[in-house]
Amino acid sequence: MGVPMAGRLVVAGHKVAVWNRTPRDVPGAEAAPSPAAAVAGADVVITMLSDPDAVSEVVRAALPGLRPGSLLVEMSTIGPDAVRRLRGLLPESVGLVDAPVLGSVGPAAEGTLVVLAGGRREDLDRVSDVLRVFGTVREAGGPGSGAAAKLAVMSALVTAQVGLAETLAYADDLGVGRTALLDVLGATPLAGLSERLRPVVESGPFETRYALGLAAKDLRLATEGPGRRQTVTAAARDLLSGAVAAGLAGHDLTAVVPFAASRAAGTPASKEVRAVDPPSVPATNGYYSHAVRFGDLLFVSGQVALGEDGKVDGEGDMTRQSEVVMENLGRILADQGSSFDRILHIRTFLTDMDRLHEYGAVRSRFVTGEPPASTTVEVERLFRPGLMIEVEVVAAL
Repeated sequence: MGVPMAGRLVVAGHKVAVWNRTPRDVPGAEAAPSPAAAVAGADVVITMLSDPDAVSEVVRAALPGLRPGSLLVEMSTIGPDAVRRLRGLLPESVGLVDAPVLGSVGPAAEGTLVVLAGGRREDLDRVSDVLRVFGTVREAGGPGSGAAAKLAVMSALVTAQVGLAETLAYADDLGVGRTALLDVLGATPLAGLSERLRPVVESGPFETRYALGLAAKDLRLATEGPGRRQTVTAAARDLLSGAVAAGLAGHDLTAVVPFAASRAAGTPASKEVRAVDPPSVPATNGYYSHAVRFGDLLFVSGQVALGEDGKVDGEGDMTRQSEVVMENLGRILADQGSSFDRILHIRTFLTDMDRLHEYGAVRSRFVTGEPPASTTVEVERLFRPGLMIEVEVVAAL
């Protein structure tokens, strides 16, 4: 989002300096070597980052370069609590406007975002021309109100999309069919949202415009903290958290449609034997499945530290191999609506029992509740040279 937004400022005739945690070029803008260098001498400083921690980290790094009388415009989705903390970081001489946006990369490039601005009257007036470069400005009120309005809007929009994703899976289960349901919804107030999901139903998820991981973060911010009792939004948050754990954080939010379908297809009421091969885990060689589910049980094949290229990840490093194995297990469990605290039995094969403590230290980071039934044995070798550990589990759904 920040790259096309910076480009809009350049086109509008502003002198722009940029800094990004992952270096990116913005034609016409000066690439600064650090946050402090980027803000040095600037009248207006804009932050567009992924979450509250990123904003805090970058602003702290920029503080030495901020000049008295400058104005910080925070445009990320971080919530009003984080905006208050940000105000505490800044010198009194630096103004603050919170102005998160509605829209994705396309509207950012076109200058058609909706900007939800909050701040003191004098600060809003001072930055109004800059904000209009990005699109339509809606003033939400005083400091923190823009950030609060953004969370409220996302609670409605994201929760509705997650709910519709589950409803599409429900329609399939009833024999209605997802396309038929979308056709009917096209004549209801949900027409716009249902049409947005139609390409996913017909062709699969498309390029990332609004990352699923960011949507999960937005709902987490909207539901955490005292007094925030959004039960439906909290349920949507939990489903998205499962999708993130399954490795879908970088996918577009519409990837929640096939994720919801995969969960529904394996309902505990089903007594069908079904193979499971989540796309977030390196593919098998075709001679086995990563897991098989039956009823409310999930049997997960032995996982090893092989990357997408088929090479050993962390050769000679028991800690690294153990981490890869546990991460793969976590993705498979999450893909089927289970988790580490639902493991019934875990079986571990080691090529060197003297290094059990290294594996144990990693395992304790993932398996944190009541310990499951467990078996650990030493073997002479595993199926690929360089592999030191293999772990399989049986879990409840």
